[in-house]
Amino acid sequence: MRIDADREVCTSAGMCALTDPGRFDQAEADGRVVVLDAEVPEGDPAALAAAERCPSGAITLR
Repeated sequence: MRIDADREVCTSAGMCALTDPGRFDQAEADGRVVVLDAEVPEGDPAALAAAERCPSGAITLR
């Protein structure tokens, strides 16, 4: 599975970084999502939860 994050859609809520801090962070300049590790095992629960909790829908898994 691969994480895609649309920084233009991101609202800087930080739910991704709170839910899965090993894979997500927030940029210091604008607080938008930064993907630290885009490759994740299929069905990884933390990555799935981070995508589900993103209020803007900026994070997708494929």
